[in-house]
Amino acid sequence: MTLVNLSAARRIARQTGLAVREARAVGSQHGYQHLLLALAGGQRAFAKVAPVGDRAQEAPPAELAAAFAAEASGLRWLAEAGAVPVPEVLAVTETALVISMIPAGTASPSAAFRFGTDLARMHAAGAGDLGAPWRGFIASLPLDNTPDGTAWPQWYASRRLLPYLRMAVDSGALRPEDGRLVEAVMDRIDSLAGPAEPPSRIHGDCWAGNVLWSGDRGWLIDPAAHGGHRETDLAMLDLFGAPHLDRILAGYNDTAPLAAGWRSRIPLHQLHPLLVHACLFGSSYREGVLSAARSALSA
Repeated sequence: MTLVNLSAARRIARQTGLAVREARAVGSQHGYQHLLLALAGGQRAFAKVAPVGDRAQEAPPAELAAAFAAEASGLRWLAEAGAVPVPEVLAVTETALVISMIPAGTASPSAAFRFGTDLARMHAAGAGDLGAPWRGFIASLPLDNTPDGTAWPQWYASRRLLPYLRMAVDSGALRPEDGRLVEAVMDRIDSLAGPAEPPSRIHGDCWAGNVLWSGDRGWLIDPAAHGGHRETDLAMLDLFGAPHLDRILAGYNDTAPLAAGWRSRIPLHQLHPLLVHACLFGSSYREGVLSAARSALSA
């Protein structure tokens, strides 16, 4: 059950300049609150807002402000590709991010095929370099988007694997000997990464929960967008079971065929999100990390 919060409506209106008529709390995540908004003229919107009162210390305001800015930048950048639809950014401030509301629909084989086609087109829009010109986040964790002039394998190892491996070992989610297995993947990354490809315009956190189905299309939300490898988004869709994944892949391959051996590289690309989950949720993801590392090495 959602509750109307008139004080939140007034606060968001004051912070963003939007004509907010009503706000309903629908949950919280990563240190911020989720609200459904009714705007003037009947438009519906979704907001992430910094907590107030006793919950204000759950996440540093500066970190939230950077996370809101990164999400807004990512949504706008993905939208520029004119391929996969994304919500419109209506307002972003240090304390709130407001985006258009996407009406709920259902996944269908036809929507999945089109989503695969759209995703291939979005990736093909490309990126000027690996990383992004904004500070990145994935969930509540910082994501280093700094370009360093290296090719993707070394960039992935240094920017996507190493920071979260260190964090997971330091927190106790992984054991030191587990870390050595992941380090073996990094040591062999050049031979495991497959053919070189130009940087793609990727979502970066493309698990099934970040794909909304509406109007017989797949929409992307909550990006950790950056220039990266296109197989990363497909590996994320596989990790937690996107609906009609076979149709998504069919649409993708019809539009932009994947390089030979891409299926064997799925564990390599899944290693980063599994390390992120180990950092966030602890040792319950240890076996997933180890399995992905072993599979990547065996490939």
